[in-house]
Amino acid sequence: MAREYLKKATLTSTSDASNVHELVAGILNDIEAGGDAKALEYAAKFDKYEGNVLLTEAEIEAACALVPEKLKRDIEFSHANVKKFAEAQKATLKDIEVEIVPGLVAGQKTIPVDAAGCYVPGGRYSHIASAIMTVTTAKVAGCSHIVACSPPRPGVGVAPAIVYAAKICGADKILAMGGVQGVAAMTFGLFGLPPANILVGPGNQFVAEAKRILFGRVGIDMIAGPTDSLIIADASADATIVAADLVGQAEHGYNSPVWLVTDDRPLAEEVMRLVPILIADLPELNRDNAAKAWRDYAEVIVCGDREEMAATSDDYAPEHLTVQAQDLDWWLENLTCYGSLFLGEETTVAFGDKASGTNHVLPTSRAATYTGGLSVHKYMKIVTWQRATRDGAKPVAIATARISRLEGMEGHARTADIRLAKYFPDETFDLTASDE
Repeated sequence: MAREYLKKATLTSTSDASNVHELVAGILNDIEAGGDAKALEYAAKFDKYEGNVLLTEAEIEAACALVPEKLKRDIEFSHANVKKFAEAQKATLKDIEVEIVPGLVAGQKTIPVDAAGCYVPGGRYSHIASAIMTVTTAKVAGCSHIVACSPPRPGVGVAPAIVYAAKICGADKILAMGGVQGVAAMTFGLFGLPPANILVGPGNQFVAEAKRILFGRVGIDMIAGPTDSLIIADASADATIVAADLVGQAEHGYNSPVWLVTDDRPLAEEVMRLVPILIADLPELNRDNAAKAWRDYAEVIVCGDREEMAATSDDYAPEHLTVQAQDLDWWLENLTCYGSLFLGEETTVAFGDKASGTNHVLPTSRAATYTGGLSVHKYMKIVTWQRATRDGAKPVAIATARISRLEGMEGHARTADIRLAKYFPDETFDLTASDE
């Protein structure tokens, strides 16, 4: 059975992508040339904020005092879970050494990057969880300096809950600056900050483009587009829960795709009936975002069997993938392209977004075909080393000399020749590239 689209998207996540490259590049160039003063100029223009941009300890404490105690406990719970999972991830990276040939030992060493810049969105919604996800993983990785950067609101500053989350998760500095100017400040080391070695965290199209332009000069987690989510559901799924999960992700933004893949047509039709009802019950901003996302970007696909469902999901390579179907182990074994996987009705994308421990900074726009999401590993450099005895170096030097000459790299070959001559003066070696 071919895939049947009961609902087909009229737009894709890139349909309305404007050409922001020139604008963002210009801002980055301006700030690099103009330094702190130019960054402050852009902050006044775009953030509509003229307060202190590098929060003092007193300002941090004052903001934290505004956070309700119940919310503090929830943030601490989320932080503990993310920290626990990040520590387990870090434990999978080991320093190793192996004897390649007798006398030649090679090794792997993991070293955290020095300075991490963590961008925390604070515009449409205050993304408290993004502070937890980015700062905690950088701290567990062992980064020696961590900056949390978030857009301030006019006359208010950074949302107090974001400040609290950044503080308890281990940020060394908190920067009240949004958009391209915030990314630039971290990259260029403005306001007395150390220049970032890596930039992480979600953001709007301008933040994403700034990261794209700066990549290479600094490391980045990934270039993110609008968030996207796919649900695989069979006849055993609860249509109301499926519909609620689709709506919950569609509220992210007007261009956030959500997809349902099922082998049960009655389930698909019931979900399509329920979604508009659930959207209509949301608060105004959330309702407007979800309605547009469902109208223009959502798809409902009916497949013939679970193999076709899995293949369809892998083709979409969603950022978030939920399975509400029987035999969860089969799906875990056979699905291959996703940012984060949520198995069974008892878990949902929102759990991962906020508090369950896995990271919510994930690959979008089919990037899950080649990368996973943010993890403690993103902050780690895996470097190699080697050491040899003279006898251990001997066969390697012979092979190196011959391969180098075959490539035409005589200088390389002679670095091997000189060692063989020094270490084994009484021996003669055939170091030519041919058999003649």
